[in-house]
Amino acid sequence: MDNFVVSARKYRPNTFDTVVGQTHITTTLKNAIRSNHLAQAFLFCGPRGVGKTTCARILAKTINCQNLSTETEACDNCDSCLSFTNSASFNIHELDAASNNSVDDIRNLVDQVRYPPQAGKYKIYIIDEVHMLSNSAFNAFLKTLEEPPSYAIFILATTEKHKIIPTILSRCQIFDFNRIQQNDISRHLNQIAKKEKIDAEEEALQLIAQKADGGLRDALSMFDLIVTFSSNNRITYQTTIENLHILDYDYYFRMTDYLLAANLSQALLTFDEILRNGFDGHHFVVGLCEHFRNLMVCKDTDTVKLLEVSLSVQKKYLNQSSQSSLSFLLSALNIGSQCDLNYKSSKNQRLHVELTLMKMAHIHSVLKIQPTDTVIELATDKKKVNTIEKAAEELEEPLDNAVYSNVQPTENKTFTSQLHSETITTVREPLPLNGYKPSAKLKSTIRLDGIQHAPLPVLDTDVQSDVLTEVLEDLPFGLEKLQYHWGVFAKMKEEQGKQSEFVILDRPFEIKEDSAIYLNLDNNVQLQQLNGLRHELLAFLRQQLQNQTVQLQAEVVVKEGKKVIYTSQDKFRHLSEKNPALTELRNAFGLDVDY
Repeated sequence: MDNFVVSARKYRPNTFDTVVGQTHITTTLKNAIRSNHLAQAFLFCGPRGVGKTTCARILAKTINCQNLSTETEACDNCDSCLSFTNSASFNIHELDAASNNSVDDIRNLVDQVRYPPQAGKYKIYIIDEVHMLSNSAFNAFLKTLEEPPSYAIFILATTEKHKIIPTILSRCQIFDFNRIQQNDISRHLNQIAKKEKIDAEEEALQLIAQKADGGLRDALSMFDLIVTFSSNNRITYQTTIENLHILDYDYYFRMTDYLLAANLSQALLTFDEILRNGFDGHHFVVGLCEHFRNLMVCKDTDTVKLLEVSLSVQKKYLNQSSQSSLSFLLSALNIGSQCDLNYKSSKNQRLHVELTLMKMAHIHSVLKIQPTDTVIELATDKKKVNTIEKAAEELEEPLDNAVYSNVQPTENKTFTSQLHSETITTVREPLPLNGYKPSAKLKSTIRLDGIQHAPLPVLDTDVQSDVLTEVLEDLPFGLEKLQYHWGVFAKMKEEQGKQSEFVILDRPFEIKEDSAIYLNLDNNVQLQQLNGLRHELLAFLRQQLQNQTVQLQAEVVVKEGKKVIYTSQDKFRHLSEKNPALTELRNAFGLDVDY
């Protein structure tokens, strides 16, 4: 019985052309060999399993090949290549810096560098995991690395370039290895499967490539595991998800269908099935957000190529994407990302995910609700309820000139003082977006007579931000109408207990032909507070005035302070300015103003 050799060793590349997914590295090295522009030190850095050590060995083998062809590939037939293949080459030395990281180890390496190669042109030193060297070892290595003999070439490999001291980095030619693309890994696994006469489904290979996260060695290890588990040399999608403990695409497609249909019960049952199968809730939330992202990618034919899935799965994404609105996907992504951020800090993580699914299932119903700026406060006092109903009926009718006739146009303070005796309903903070959707007239989303039995639904902030909007007609308005709604907004802030914002708004202002409101403030602190309030104020005014061109301009106007009289000297000086005879009187009698 032959010894089994893992695929990561059996199919390890031995030429530059067989290296997977690192064309920018192999092309540069081949050109350097062809033009004889080899540096004395190379630094290969990148994630695990992307080919750093492999490329170092291929480079070492190629530059010592006795029959080097014009294609810059080793011949595998000369003595140098054969000795390298049999691990008997005296010109190539590999050092593991993780276990040889002291100054003495580097001194031994430096002593070996002094001896030229007995056969071949170069002596190559491959130092793996070079970031594990101590600072003293790095410093002992500096001089040799900067000025080695002409026959010595150093190839350093590391997964953590940031741990290498800058003086070492400055002496090396740095090559950054990329994570290998999912499609490249899948194609390479397919080629190995054909060589091994293994029947592998494309979806299974794509899943292995996705799980490998850019590392080909990890992908080959998973490939061997699944081949060992499978029977009759066949790799199926089902056996792959069972072995790798991966949530199936089908779960996400089913969950999205339930959410689109607002079928909350089935969505919760599906999530319970996922938990019973041993999957983590956080992993499910991240995967669901990734699924929504893929559906958004399918909305545009130019971005479909960003999907790294098989053709059959891609068709499923395209089909479900056509059934999903962009507003739903954006809202669901916002809700899912918030769940992802707060998952670890949640005390009841299962309930946290279930609440997220409840929000997602009711996105469509929220989008259909007419946006409103008025939220009626719950009240048990019958007199207060009647007052609120009366105020709501007045707000539902278009405001006419009779309403504004009671407002003094000369000063806002006169108008706002009248509002203290009236009951004003609490106003929901308008969305700070240009796409805020106003209604032709203010209406409550529920009937007031049933307010205690049907409370107004509270919209999630993330859901509100994705409500589709329509463009308003810019209707003309006068100063009296503007003063009225300005006063309502100021009164609303006072009722909310935001006295500082009320003080900023409770002052005269001017309006010019360009629909810009000009406001004078007392200091920079008020200006900062107004800037924080600007979006909310403009959204409210544009809503009520039915005009999207309303703008707000504010500046700080420093008032000249009056001189305050404190001391007796100040009092005498003030009186003497009005009556100069007081000065003559004081001089004549020698009076002192302090007494």
